[in-house]
Amino acid sequence: MADQGDTEGKTIRERMAEEELVKEKTDALGRRWKKAYFGGGEHFKNWLAQCRELGEIMVEEVDSTGYKCFEESGEKLFRIWLRMDDNKEDDLFD
Repeated sequence: MADQGDTEGKTIRERMAEEELVKEKTDALGRRWKKAYFGGGEHFKNWLAQCRELGEIMVEEVDSTGYKCFEESGEKLFRIWLRMDDNKEDDLFD
């Protein structure tokens, strides 16, 4: 499902700046997820494969409005969220 946040009237620079602030989220069960990737295409497929090796993943489709290259190509835009056991997370994110 696409993230349909308040994108109307925002410039691409504003959208990208906001995306940089998105670093983690908590799901309905209270589990913490860290954003591992934002993008699409072949890079997305490569990141997805690598993240699967590191831990539990969740993929979220993001509204591509304003991202000209994604809009023109019809390509989808995604976030990959990663959840790992504490030992792996300490090594990678701290």
